[in-house]
Amino acid sequence: MDLSQKEKELKNMERVWKVFTHPLYIQNIEKNRKAEEKRQFCRHDIEHFMDVARIAYIFKLERNYKVSKEEIYATALLHDIGKWQQYLEKIPHEVASAKIAQTILEETGFSAEERDNIVKAILAHRKGDGDGDLAKIIYDADKLSRACFSCRKEAECNWSEEKKNKRILW
Repeated sequence: MDLSQKEKELKNMERVWKVFTHPLYIQNIEKNRKAEEKRQFCRHDIEHFMDVARIAYIFKLERNYKVSKEEIYATALLHDIGKWQQYLEKIPHEVASAKIAQTILEETGFSAEERDNIVKAILAHRKGDGDGDLAKIIYDADKLSRACFSCRKEAECNWSEEKKNKRILW
């Protein structure tokens, strides 16, 4: 990839970087970290978010979906950002995450249509009941990002058996 191509790619992902460096995003990542300090199961951190983003982007390419890379990465970064509210305030984390995402997306330059697609995908990522390609790939990527097949705590996990990722998919 020549420099001009790399510069174009970086510019195209500029809004995602703005999400990642947004003070509200950073604040909520830290709240997730604190809420999960003693958690022995999967965590809701930047590693998980990036795994979801990369898997979702692969699905976009394999399925030939017309979803932008920026929307995929923004959705993945934000889909569990409010998980701490589920632990501490019993608010479903997809609802909390969607609310936080709306604010961040507005302040980082995403259009009303993009915000709507991203928020709908966040709201649907737990049950897989969303419509649209973005919602489908985020749901699938979220589940496949978890390595249940090698987890020491898998037997104690409260995830339903149909959601657990029990195999490496090729």
